[in-house]
Amino acid sequence: MEATLQFFIVLPILAFLISLIVPRKKESILSGLAIASVGVQLLGTIVFITWWILNHYPTLDVKNMVLYQSPHFEFFIDFYFDKTTALFAFMGAVLTFLVVIFSRYYMHREEGFKRFFTALLAFFVGYNLIVFSGNFETLFIGWEILGITSFLLIAFYRDRYLPVKNGFKVLSFYRLGDICLILAMWMSHHLWHKNITFMEWNQAEQVLYVFRAHYFQAMFISVMILIAATIKSAQLPFSTWLPRAMEGPTTSSAIFYGSLSVHIGVFLLLRTYSFWENEWIIKGIVITIGLFSSVIATLIARVQSTVKTQIAYASIAQIGLIFIEVALGFHVLALFHFAGNAFLRTYQLLVSPSVLSYLVHDMFFNFRPDNTVEPDSFFKRIKQGAYILSLKEWNFDYLLSSYLWRPFKWIGRQSNFMRQRWGFAPMVLLQVVGIASILFKGSISAQAYSYLPIVFSFLALLMVLKAFTERKDAQQAWLTAFFSQSFIALSILWNKDVELLEVAFYLSGALVAAIVGYICLHKIKSKEGNLALDHYHGHSYEHREIALVFLLSCLGISGFPITPTFIGIDLMFTHVSANQLVLVVLLGLNFLFLELTILRIYTRVFLGQHKKAYHPIAFRSS
Repeated sequence: MEATLQFFIVLPILAFLISLIVPRKKESILSGLAIASVGVQLLGTIVFITWWILNHYPTLDVKNMVLYQSPHFEFFIDFYFDKTTALFAFMGAVLTFLVVIFSRYYMHREEGFKRFFTALLAFFVGYNLIVFSGNFETLFIGWEILGITSFLLIAFYRDRYLPVKNGFKVLSFYRLGDICLILAMWMSHHLWHKNITFMEWNQAEQVLYVFRAHYFQAMFISVMILIAATIKSAQLPFSTWLPRAMEGPTTSSAIFYGSLSVHIGVFLLLRTYSFWENEWIIKGIVITIGLFSSVIATLIARVQSTVKTQIAYASIAQIGLIFIEVALGFHVLALFHFAGNAFLRTYQLLVSPSVLSYLVHDMFFNFRPDNTVEPDSFFKRIKQGAYILSLKEWNFDYLLSSYLWRPFKWIGRQSNFMRQRWGFAPMVLLQVVGIASILFKGSISAQAYSYLPIVFSFLALLMVLKAFTERKDAQQAWLTAFFSQSFIALSILWNKDVELLEVAFYLSGALVAAIVGYICLHKIKSKEGNLALDHYHGHSYEHREIALVFLLSCLGISGFPITPTFIGIDLMFTHVSANQLVLVVLLGLNFLFLELTILRIYTRVFLGQHKKAYHPIAFRSS
């Protein structure tokens, strides 16, 4: 029975790979491939769950393959199956099957038909990796795939301003959740001194011992998991990304932000519940977040002018209630609540264009204005104040922009010296000195030795923030972002006695991706001229192949699971001790802004309104 779990991962991967080689004009083949593969997955899921129930629903755990192994670290793929997996896998197959059938006609003759179905199949791969994952590493692979496919589908209408802008905004929230999950994995490695599986997390005696013996570390893991789940499920204060994610096609909005993707935070809480179930502080925080999210999202949903935004906030409110149910231990109720909410929101989003058209038509014949005048009272003023606040979404977007992102942008803008040609010289000199001095570690005092990793990590952060705020030259931003990675490697080399092979493993994928990406930028600049980052160029309109290669380069340099750099990032974190919080925070910020910097270059150069006006161009507000 355990060996059968691989089928539910291999089939979506195979369908995705086949879709890559199908010509983009072959709509029937592309849609038929998606329908057939997801249909077989659905049938297999039903048969397997029936077989599993007849065998008294045992908890299954299978270690599939080891991707990397060293004396102190092991990265392996592990699959897990229980009642939570069963329901999420079934819901994923049913709703994806429904959406691909609907999309076959909805997306007919759409210019990006192949792009849509390829991204949808990639999403299905990531979703199944998450729900069948048996450890954090396997879950994180699917988590990353889910994040990038979300960005690609939100920015599906890539020749328009708002879809691209909002796609990048959603990506910034997702990346923050990614870093929180990476930090939870990092502390988990130090807590158990191995790559622990979710099966081992369910051993109550071991978990209780860990909380008593290592309370701070266990609380740190719980808080990081909670933040990651809160962001992924769009709970307060990170709720504003969900309505902005509705810029993509209606069908992708239904499958992603109405039903499956937005409930992954709930899945994460359910999967890790055995770890934090006895810690009432964490439970209280989860209940508080769920309660406030449910109440405030309901108020916001009632005053929004667009149907997608209303559905988005209504879904946030229901997920807030599910958070409360999970924290209180009502997991069966939470699973049924998830299924009901997912089906309802999918249905609402799929029929919303038709319903909206009917209501607009009906308004011309049956509209009756409300002429009642409510007398002035304290309650009326409270209601009006709540109305204005809800109309502005309680200013959460402004608050996060002002207090979360703006300080880092300010730091990046202060590094103006790097804009000059001689700006790289001090960094190159520091890099050379740092590498050379590793050979003479013994001659450096212990106090200075302990601060050097922090110094190099701070320099790396300074460089990546400079690249993040660069507005004049895409090539300089690209080189600065990659060069920051060498300082990250240097900080790890100074931190512990790390084998050079491990550092090479980390830098290998990023180096190849950086070279290929720079060549792409050079080709575009030689053909089109200026590549300033203060506006969108939209060069994917004329240079599709270069845009695709550059996107793959962006994914490679940022640690997406297509190069050894993905495993290398996890490997680098294992060399940071549990008491080095300053260093791990700096490294986390580095990886957070590295991906945002790289994909910002991609969006500015290749997405958005095409700067040439020889063809129809969408309005900025469309």
